[in-house]
Amino acid sequence: MKYDVTVIGSGPGGYVAAIRCAQLGLKTAIIEKYDTLGGTCLNVGCIPSKALLDSTEHYHNAETTFKEHGITITKPKVNLGQMIKRKNDVVKATCDGVDYLMKKNKIDVFHGIGTFKDKNTIVVAGKDKKEVQTDKVIIATGSKPTILPFIKLDKKRVITSTEALNLKEVPKHMIIIGGGVIGMELGSVYARLGSKITVVEFLDSIIPTMDGTMGKELQKATKKLGFEFYLGHKVVEVSAKGNVVSVKAESKKGETVEIKGVYCLVSIGRKPYTDGLGLENAGIEVDKAGRIEVDDHLQTKVAGIYAIGDVVKGAMLAHKAEEEGTFVAESITGQKPHINYLLIPGVVYTWPEVASVGYSEEQLKEQGRAYKTGSFPFKALGRARASMDIDGLVKVLADKSTDEILGVHIIGARAADMIATGVTAMEFRASAEDVARMSHAHPTYMEAVKEACLAATDNRPIHM
Repeated sequence: MKYDVTVIGSGPGGYVAAIRCAQLGLKTAIIEKYDTLGGTCLNVGCIPSKALLDSTEHYHNAETTFKEHGITITKPKVNLGQMIKRKNDVVKATCDGVDYLMKKNKIDVFHGIGTFKDKNTIVVAGKDKKEVQTDKVIIATGSKPTILPFIKLDKKRVITSTEALNLKEVPKHMIIIGGGVIGMELGSVYARLGSKITVVEFLDSIIPTMDGTMGKELQKATKKLGFEFYLGHKVVEVSAKGNVVSVKAESKKGETVEIKGVYCLVSIGRKPYTDGLGLENAGIEVDKAGRIEVDDHLQTKVAGIYAIGDVVKGAMLAHKAEEEGTFVAESITGQKPHINYLLIPGVVYTWPEVASVGYSEEQLKEQGRAYKTGSFPFKALGRARASMDIDGLVKVLADKSTDEILGVHIIGARAADMIATGVTAMEFRASAEDVARMSHAHPTYMEAVKEACLAATDNRPIHM
């Protein structure tokens, strides 16, 4: 059977691309190497990690704040097996939802490894071998964890995020290599359950791709959970013997530290996953980082073959892949879609949450752009005091002469949801004063955004 479009990979970018293609009247197929749809995000990434983050936050609150709220309970106990089971149930329900959407939109699903035979023919090697004829192809095969070449990953004691989502015990001490989003989120999961967490980060701050203030504030907040940090340290050796893992790292001064724990989570980033695609058979090239090269329309050098998500340049974010999936589907059908990559938000689902959109202060300094800044702490909010979520702040960056908002950075309760207002304001090129003059419900966390914009406009916050 011949298709108008075939999508390889069923993660957020792939399945969204397939649905949008089908909505636009294209006969669409999707190929997925695993038995379940949803890719890394739904199966071993975004969804399961958030399920565990929510479960462990409930436990942490029961241990630490219930008494102050006037709730008296016997000492709570961790049932890690039930937490993992609930996480698995959430994953199954979400993946089943994607199955339903494929059927609803009449998208044919093929399970197996999809390999290009030529630019219009894909061989699917699953239980049976099939050949799929297609006019156009969208590659959406995602990414996999990056591992340092000298680290032997045994997936028992030296693990990736995939194994960290299914541990059978609460580690007494977990060493995390990498202080980025994945490391901080999964570290939070186990720190709340009583694990000692040690983070070793090569750069001088955690979550280094975000505004520097966010990293400093998150470090302060997670230290309260018992995190310890070795920033500016380069890992030089990782070894596992029995139930003990040893990590050696060097500081910039050349001093060596040895840290011993029971698990080592390697979370230094991810790399594009194109294994088995047979890109050379279709005439497609990758760059030095292993990313598929595409033009401004996300089309490869081969007409009719597109690539989206983690296999192309840009942030490795599920919602970025989704936008690109829609973009390609609409481009194929003659529409003129647009993506503003500056306004794709980034989020860290620790507690407090961290969320950012637009330029960081460091980027504006590097550009030499004249800007002003306004910030407002959560501890000055009535809503935050009521919920006992007083850690964090909102930081707004605006152009010094025009007052146009250039960046919004939030660390605090519900920052992941709050950042949408920053995206909206910046999409419409609002000024800080525009947002400051909008009515914000009281008492809410969003009042911190209004107050930060007041501070950025002419330093006139009301409640500080």
